[in-house]
Amino acid sequence: MSKPTISVVIPLYNKQREVAAAVHSALAQSYPPAEIVVVDDGSTDGGAEVVRQIPSPLVRLVTQPNAGVCVARNHGIAETSGEYIALLDADDEWEPGFLAEIAALVEEFPGCGLYCTAFSIVSDDGVFPAETPSERGVVGNFFRDSAHRYIAIPSAACIPRRVFDTVGGFPEGMKIAEDLYMWIKIARRYPVCFSPERLVRYSRVASNRSAAVYTPEQTVYSFEELYDPGAPDEDREFVARAALGKALIQSVKGGTKEARRAACFFGWTRTYRRTLRKVRILNSLPVSWRGPLLGAYNALAWRIAKKGL
Repeated sequence: MSKPTISVVIPLYNKQREVAAAVHSALAQSYPPAEIVVVDDGSTDGGAEVVRQIPSPLVRLVTQPNAGVCVARNHGIAETSGEYIALLDADDEWEPGFLAEIAALVEEFPGCGLYCTAFSIVSDDGVFPAETPSERGVVGNFFRDSAHRYIAIPSAACIPRRVFDTVGGFPEGMKIAEDLYMWIKIARRYPVCFSPERLVRYSRVASNRSAAVYTPEQTVYSFEELYDPGAPDEDREFVARAALGKALIQSVKGGTKEARRAACFFGWTRTYRRTLRKVRILNSLPVSWRGPLLGAYNALAWRIAKKGL
């Protein structure tokens, strides 16, 4: 069996300070990528020039007018030729063994639609392990096992090219939780494979975090249309989780109407009643209060999580 060829796609928008480290972490892999395609999504801070100065024939920069991360990822995927597409955000980094572990998973567990590894969270006060499964191999039930743990995030995910032919690309125009939208589509059709090796560094401290800059979405995609009332409970609850988590961000940024719609549509949830209550409480408050209140709540939750509680 031939070794899998893995292309890397890095969407870039105003990450001048971080993008070089991301690209160099891809170049430093013990299992070399076939190519590294960086898609500059209309950056205004000089990040594209940083990429141009990286002296490697594996690195290729393509540019587009600002259209959002989903368009950038889809553009990058179309520009690549590898059998597998490894995603890496411009403010995250891989440990040197990430692609080697992905390649090993592909060989040991063929036919999956999504290959992922565990990751660490880089915070202002240190580096901490994310809550992930401890078993290596095909995940028993992605929706159930993702309820309170992380199985997939973009920078720790690799997708076979053939999967995009079946489920389509990332939901263009969606700015928040677009990765969860994609994982749902994939996990409904394919097995998901996971490794507990912590081979990715996910940054909570980078500049221009996407969740910090919300404007109303212009997209035909939504979690409401993705919802299937006939699906198993764990599938429906995962869709509710994604939609309500997105609604929290929308509410904080002033998207009261969008958040209210999600809270109404997914008000039946049993697993995520706490998130539902938070959306409803935030929506009842003045917009100027919502961000500080949720920020204080999340800071407290982060401190508790770091202590393993």
